[in-house]
Amino acid sequence: MGKAAVFSLARALLLSCYDGVLSTLSVALPGYPFGSVVPFCVDRRGQPIILIADLAQHYKNVAADPRVSLLVFDRTADDLQAHARLTLMADASRVAPDDTDTSERYYRYFPESRGYHRTHGFEFWRLEVRRIRYIGGFGAIHWLEPEELLPVNPFSAAEEAGMVAHMNEDHVAAMRDYLRAQLGAAVDTLQPAMAGADAAGIHLQVGPRVYRIPFATPVSSAGEVRGALVALAQRARASP
Repeated sequence: MGKAAVFSLARALLLSCYDGVLSTLSVALPGYPFGSVVPFCVDRRGQPIILIADLAQHYKNVAADPRVSLLVFDRTADDLQAHARLTLMADASRVAPDDTDTSERYYRYFPESRGYHRTHGFEFWRLEVRRIRYIGGFGAIHWLEPEELLPVNPFSAAEEAGMVAHMNEDHVAAMRDYLRAQLGAAVDTLQPAMAGADAAGIHLQVGPRVYRIPFATPVSSAGEVRGALVALAQRARASP
């Protein structure tokens, strides 16, 4: 498999996963790794963003030592070892309180988290990726550099927010059509909402889950997004 194909598959996996196993270095038992399950989304530079409580053990760990890894994989796969997974080795750093682009983007993916701050102290952390281990299946093993993998978003915060607002106000039925292949007839009773858009697709939030809908080809402008969404709707309506 060529490098371009590896990068494409690895990016697609990262963009279709919304939780993973965060490994930190234990404060309670120095030198030992400590694993936690965390939701995440990527920021505009493709770096994973997590929201963690200051009472959590992994918060105490990253505050003492920022070196972490994040393992992401398709948890719906029947045989996890035969399917693709990514280990992102990173340095964790606090997101600046005035970085509302990052926090609002996270809230769109995980709306219930907006109220977490009312009961406990929570902080956003950015995982600045240093290196990536991609396993595409048995024998398909690659080390990747961040600049090779991380999907930089071509849209500004305002452009993405405009797309999200437009879809959520006027095109809920179309989003149900996009999800029909994954969710079947059950989608008719659901209220999907767009959480984000990037060069390769959109993210739709439904209840506690987020679903990735890829474009047929990458886009780089709002006009191209509109064209890609029209094509998605046409393809969905043409499917049996």
